[in-house]
Amino acid sequence: MTGAEEWIRVPVGDDAGRWATRGRGRKVLFVVHNVTSATRLLDVLPLFHDDFRVQLLVTCTGSSAFRAGVAELLAETGVPVVPWDQAVQTSVDLAVSASFGGQLRAFSGVLAVLSHGVGYTKRLGTPNTQHPTPGGEAAEVAAPVFGLSPEWLLDESGRPVADALVLSHPEQLERLRAVCPEAAPTAVLAGDPCWDRMLAARPYRERYRRALGVGRGQRLVVLNSTWNPESLFGDDILPSLLPRLTSELPVDEYRLAAVLHPNIWHGHGPGQIRAWLDRARRAGLTLVDPLHGWRQALLAADAVIGDHGSATYYAAALGTPVLLGAAPLAGLAPDAPVHAFVRTAPRLDPTLPLRPQLAQLIGRHSPLADPAAFTSSVPGESATRLRRLFYDIIGIPEPDAPALLEPLPLPPFEPAAHTVPLQVLTELLGSGEVSVVRHAGPHPAPDNTGEAHTAVHEDTREQSQLSLADVVFRHGTAEDPRFGSPALWTTETLARHPQCALAAYITGPGTCTVRTSDDTLLHLRAEPGADADPAAYASALYAWLASGKSLHEVVARGLTVHTGEAVHRVRVTRG
Repeated sequence: MTGAEEWIRVPVGDDAGRWATRGRGRKVLFVVHNVTSATRLLDVLPLFHDDFRVQLLVTCTGSSAFRAGVAELLAETGVPVVPWDQAVQTSVDLAVSASFGGQLRAFSGVLAVLSHGVGYTKRLGTPNTQHPTPGGEAAEVAAPVFGLSPEWLLDESGRPVADALVLSHPEQLERLRAVCPEAAPTAVLAGDPCWDRMLAARPYRERYRRALGVGRGQRLVVLNSTWNPESLFGDDILPSLLPRLTSELPVDEYRLAAVLHPNIWHGHGPGQIRAWLDRARRAGLTLVDPLHGWRQALLAADAVIGDHGSATYYAAALGTPVLLGAAPLAGLAPDAPVHAFVRTAPRLDPTLPLRPQLAQLIGRHSPLADPAAFTSSVPGESATRLRRLFYDIIGIPEPDAPALLEPLPLPPFEPAAHTVPLQVLTELLGSGEVSVVRHAGPHPAPDNTGEAHTAVHEDTREQSQLSLADVVFRHGTAEDPRFGSPALWTTETLARHPQCALAAYITGPGTCTVRTSDDTLLHLRAEPGADADPAAYASALYAWLASGKSLHEVVARGLTVHTGEAVHRVRVTRG
């Protein structure tokens, strides 16, 4: 609740006409329940761009348990934020919500409701009625399907809450007619803007992979979890899975990223999420931005380990191999396509080695037809259909320009950062040719084939391991004055750690400066097509020299580094 003294005065308010520069526009109000629903409203906000006839407003119902992050997100939009108590008393021409949370009846006559997931699939009790939780001991009466049941769709008098209920596929209309025929006349088939943005971004898959630092020979495995105790993150599966993934999957052959539901982030706090996943992050796991980066990560993925949430279903719709680490069915509508997918999709077996399961999943994968077909029956048409609906409700003609959604942004470059001590296994394959397999632990490497050494990042939290490292490395620019120069840093590092045989200062995606324990300064530069972590090149050079092989040979002929099936040619020059 807010007092009237906190209400805004421009561009709406009792005396807004006195202060507003443009006060005669039609008012469009975005009704936000939590961060999750807000992201779907942001998908459609561009449909009103360039229209001087429309004044955009946003409000938050305050009814969600997940309130953290909302104020910051609303401020980021730059759209005037109307306090809820003021919003329900403000006359608007269109109200758009992506949730049924809050007292939406205040916007009767102008309310359009979108889904904030893949259609309407999950069971959730209404605030005014008691329903047992999915899977609970008292689950004799199932909770209603959120957004597709009378409890959510109708008000106390039995009339539909929404004037337009946006659906993405006719199967949802069939279910609506079966469970709540009173709301069927409000249904509008308008596709899925979230899905359409992903489809439009498909040609940029390789860019998204490069943004995550995924190399040619690497497979990107995305861990995806929805929220609630039965999810991948809520179960005990993920805490036990993470150390196994970082131990069993070689870091140069697999890239790990996590896409977590916004309700996880904002329910427990971003700092807590980072704390829980600290070692996994230091072992190379990237936490993907839950607002602006999750779709790009799904597009980039080679495999997804997920659960019953919408993001996992979107991944399957994209044709990505999916392995379910959690697959609860009690909380899903039994006649929803997601239910059929979760019931039949491949399962992760936590009792078996993980790498063979992923290899089999990817190697034998054949894209499923149903997820893509049921995600939207009108792919690519949501912008056109939704804008037509919105302007029909407002009561003015659409703009002449085509209705367009915003392209997905290119995420910032965020390669894996390995600051835990790395267990490195090497094998000499020929003249200047070395196989490198690096593991981030904490468990021993599953295959002990080859000569072993330890490579440790200078900024490791496990500082005691620096005194045991064969290779010490760090990343930085060549011009960073804090380190003097790459050459100076390597000199100081070997002096500080006299047992270390090689120090490597990585200056870019394909370059590093190294110094050996006999004070030989060298520069490693990847040839075109080579894209492994330069620290792997440094470990290959260490292995070559530690075996007693000639430095002159690799200077003259170059170094060939094998990481899994990828082969990287590296030029070695004296400093």
